[in-house]
Amino acid sequence: RKARAHGLADLPRNTPALYNLGQQRWFGWAGASDSLWMASVRPILDPRELGGNPRLVVHEGPGGELRYLVFNMNTMPGNTPEQKLAVRKAVATVVDRDALSRDVYKGTYGPAYSVVPQSIPGANEAFKNVYGDRPDVARARQFLTGAGVALPVVLNLQYNPDHYGVSSSEEYAALKNQLDRTGLFQVNLQSTEWVTYTAERVKDAYPVYQLGWFPDFPDADNYLTPFFLPDNFIVNHFDAPEIARLITAEATEPDPAKRAALIGQIQDAMARDHISTLPLLTGKQIAVADKDIDGILLDKSFKFQFTPLRKNT
Repeated sequence: RKARAHGLADLPRNTPALYNLGQQRWFGWAGASDSLWMASVRPILDPRELGGNPRLVVHEGPGGELRYLVFNMNTMPGNTPEQKLAVRKAVATVVDRDALSRDVYKGTYGPAYSVVPQSIPGANEAFKNVYGDRPDVARARQFLTGAGVALPVVLNLQYNPDHYGVSSSEEYAALKNQLDRTGLFQVNLQSTEWVTYTAERVKDAYPVYQLGWFPDFPDADNYLTPFFLPDNFIVNHFDAPEIARLITAEATEPDPAKRAALIGQIQDAMARDHISTLPLLTGKQIAVADKDIDGILLDKSFKFQFTPLRKNT
């Protein structure tokens, strides 16, 4: 049994062994980091670390960041559109978002069950409603065999290790493991530095790949128009006339209730019939402050507000 250290808070981290340390190139606390820089960053990413300090308070608020998979409609696995959709549905059915949130991000990101995150008015949980919130291997197998897809499906999965945060490598290693252990997929996981990544992804180089999004403004349309109209920034060859019609309608509808209904229809259709992108996680706003600081406001504007801050004396 490995030794555990005890500090201000009890966390599931092992005390690293010091044996043969002089021969090691890297040494980081708990052995999870390959550099002292990363070892110092990891505690900041886990609010339990700073929250264990009695002089500090961890504040949480709704966030608009979205982490998701993109499927290239032309180069992803599958010989027909029906087979490609079956592959996308199978992936959606076996991904364990709760595990990614818990094990990789320690709750700083939560599960995302729609192309519009829950913090945005009009969001629903379409993917949860269609595919459930727990992995279902048997149902995923039915999607694949029903479409005549040969098993296992070879999935070339690409991610970027730097642009979307230092935990991307851990996140995508966990995602690969989730898919591989179903027996339905054989994942080839590769990473590419950002300059190359952002250029190659629009040239059909990556069949399935990582992207992230932080809104330009806190409205559902900013998660729809840039993604799902024919000339979208993803450039993944997604083109669905009925989705384009609904997006145009919601963007021009003056009645709030009617607009919310249209936004819900888009989310439902994207989950049920298309899955151009697969939402995985949505970020929270987190601020750590001295316990004597009041007025911290983390709201749906996604802007940190300095004016209300004050120090108790």
